[in-house]
Amino acid sequence: MAERRYGPRERMVFSAAQLIRRDGVGATGMRDVAAHAGAPRGSLQHYFPGGKEQLVNEAVAWAGRYAGRRVERFLAALDEPAPSGLFAAMAAQWTQEYETEGFAAGCPVAAATVDCAATGPAAREAAAAAFAAWCGPVAEALTGMGVPAVRAASLATLMISTLEGAILMARAERDVRPLTAVVEELGPLLDAAVVPAR
Repeated sequence: MAERRYGPRERMVFSAAQLIRRDGVGATGMRDVAAHAGAPRGSLQHYFPGGKEQLVNEAVAWAGRYAGRRVERFLAALDEPAPSGLFAAMAAQWTQEYETEGFAAGCPVAAATVDCAATGPAAREAAAAAFAAWCGPVAEALTGMGVPAVRAASLATLMISTLEGAILMARAERDVRPLTAVVEELGPLLDAAVVPAR
């Protein structure tokens, strides 16, 4: 696993994100995280003196940064950058995972939001910051493709919220249909937001 090149702290944050996306926050225990990361159990308290809440918040922050960094990779893989192509690439990541690995996992940020957002301001703020870390790069990409800046942020919100909803429905239905449907329906609206260069 590529994550093994990182230290125990980074591996535990990554492992927490992976377990949260599969099992949710409530079912993800600190011991499970240490075992998944191959880290000594005693290191949990050393690295995360704030306990599970700190670990979960850091895992959520990691997931938001990861999603934001993927935007650049999606753009680089497009033959002709277009908002619809970016959204299709974002959805394809999930479609491919579900077709090859099954429907066991979802987005760790969404899972943490559902499980923890009502527990206190720290969890809510961590989830909001993670979504912002994802929305920002999507909005920047849209602006780079000719979408006016005044619309780019709201369209980024639309893209991410639509994708999150389709992920939930795909898991519930155990079918990628919601993902393919939102790509087909949202693509033309996104492309229509591009203002041609004069």
